[in-house]
Order: sequence, then C-alpha cells, then structure tokens
Amino acid sequence: MKVRTVGVEEELLLVDAGSGDPRALSTAVLALAERRAEGDSVFESELHDQQLEFATEPRSAMGDLAQEIRRWRAEAAHSAAEAGAAVAALATSPLPVSPAIGEDERYRWLAQRFGLTAQEQLTCGCHVHVSVDSDEEGVAVLDRVRPWLPVLLALSANSPFWQGQDTSYASYRSRVWGRWPSAGPVELFGSADRYHQQVEELIGTGVLRDKGMIYFDARLSHRYPTVEFRVADVCLDPADTVLLATLARGLVETAARDWRSGGPADPVAVGVLRMADWQAARSGMEGRLIHPRTRRPEPAADVAHALLDHVREALEDSGDLASAQAALRTLLERGTGARIQRDLLAQSDSLRTVVTECAARTRG
Repeated sequence: MKVRTVGVEEELLLVDAGSGDPRALSTAVLALAERRAEGDSVFESELHDQQLEFATEPRSAMGDLAQEIRRWRAEAAHSAAEAGAAVAALATSPLPVSPAIGEDERYRWLAQRFGLTAQEQLTCGCHVHVSVDSDEEGVAVLDRVRPWLPVLLALSANSPFWQGQDTSYASYRSRVWGRWPSAGPVELFGSADRYHQQVEELIGTGVLRDKGMIYFDARLSHRYPTVEFRVADVCLDPADTVLLATLARGLVETAARDWRSGGPADPVAVGVLRMADWQAARSGMEGRLIHPRTRRPEPAADVAHALLDHVREALEDSGDLASAQAALRTLLERGTGARIQRDLLAQSDSLRTVVTECAARTRG
C-alpha cells in the first residue's frame, strides 16, 4: 500500500536561559538560524516575538520524522543560546508575560483588527499535515475525523499555566486559541465544493483576512495537498509529537478507506464536539474524556485506546502499530506535558524552575 507522508510544524517559546521569562528575540534567533542553515532555513517567525516555528519535510517513516523533530529542536536551542536565550516546548508561558507582536505587516493587521485577542495569543501549537490525493478525499477525511480530534488535544495537553497561575486546565492554550472567530470544530461539509464555498463565505464576511485565517481544528491546507490537524498543543516530549503524527495519519487513512467503501460520516453535532473539546482541554489525560462513539464521559485512557483501536488496521498496514502502542503506554505512565509541568512545580515550588527544566528537555 502507498504510505501517506506526514509533516509537522512546531511552535516554540523563546525564554531567558536563567530566569525562564519569555524573551522577544525571534528576529535575532532567526538571523542566527539562517546563518547556520545549509540552504533555506526551516525556521519562521510567528505572531509574537517570543516564539518561533519550524516545519519538517514530509516523511513516510515515523523514525525519520522523529529524528528531524529532534534535530530542529536542537538547532533552535543552539541558535537561541547564541542570542542569550533558550527554547521551550511549552504551549503557554507559565510565567507572566507581556507579549510583543512581530513587525510583519500581517501580524500588525491582526493586532489592529482583533485587539486583545491577538495580543494575548502567545500560544504554541503543533500542526500535523497528512497527505491526501485530492480535495474531495481531504474533505471526506475532515468529515470523518471530527469526533476524534478532542482525543488528540488531550494527548498533547501541555499548557496548565497562564500568567503565573494554574488555570485548572490541562490545555489552556486551546481555550485562548478558541477566541479567534474561525477556530474550533465544524459541521459536516459533504463535498469539496461545499468546503470551499464555506471558506469563501467566511472570508467574504470581511472578518477574516484570507484563507490562512481558517483556524478549524482540522482543515485542508491552503499551501499543501494535505489535511492539516491544528487542534494540538506543542508537546513537551518529541515522542508525543511522533505519536500524535502517527495517530493523525492513521485517522486520515481510516477515514479515506471508510469514504471509499461508502461508509457515512458520523453526524455528531458541533455543540457536542465543543463539549468534547472543552472536556479534553480541562482534564487532558488525567480524568475523563467524551467518548467519540457513546458521547458519554469515560476514563481518558480508555478513550485513547479506543482511538488506537479505531485506526488499528491502518497502523498495522503502515507498520506503526507496535510503536504507537508503546508510545501511548509511555505517555499514559509518565503523563502529558501538563502533568509534568505540575509535577515539576510541586517538586520545586517555582514556575521559573518549571520553565528552565522544560527548556533543558526541549534542547535534548
């Protein structure tokens, strides 16, 4: 069988190596990374100067993807160190911060248009791109993966702190991100024509600038022939990023097969999906999640295993089942980034220590 390619985009937080405070140094770090690059740099600026992003190449083998993620994290850490900073794979800053909007004209437009919503968006996500053969297949996938996206959010949860406080959420990033008018779950589209029609209608309202602002939990990429999963926090441990990518590819392949065989998409209501999103953000993998099939709260580990069972055939065919099972077992035993951050705080009683320890783990 043809194995779909997967690419990952990770956003990283720039912090002071000693204090853990976010540092608005993206311009300097990007310049240093550009100088070190062999060819084009994989690093880009983001909305705020306290963060940067990298993107991997499309990969067929998860081992190659894992190696590349670790490489670019290490490269980001090296360039940040040259600028007197560090990078941390944290989806929000545990310490208080006054975010600085970047100088890019697009970022300035967002700041003017959306005010405090844009100002407060110092959040770091993980986007997973999975190849599809056509927009029609891609939209069929989007229609069928909807109920499972909150599980990916729970598995990636890595943002319990906000402005120096414990939010009581595992993924507070997702709550902040949800303030954008186009963010979150969506209804069934049914066809590529209907998907593109809705995108054009949303842009036509004048609220959004362009297709880049279609912030659905999963969407057709406007740049690549992929389905782009946008629901996840950036993961503290790169092994969790690889698990996320493995499950995303499994979801795409499973959904595409179901579509080709004539299986209908689950018509679960957007309101129920919003409840499931909220529950995943609140508890992560520590409590209960809304089961995609029963719509009832069940232990998070059981729901994660239900996802693994759902994509089992696709993972067997791609050779990823055993590694995914092992990665999920490890994640459940050690906890998500949210649990690790809280454990570090309990041990040190210092959010600064949380940040610097997470930066050390990001560096590898």
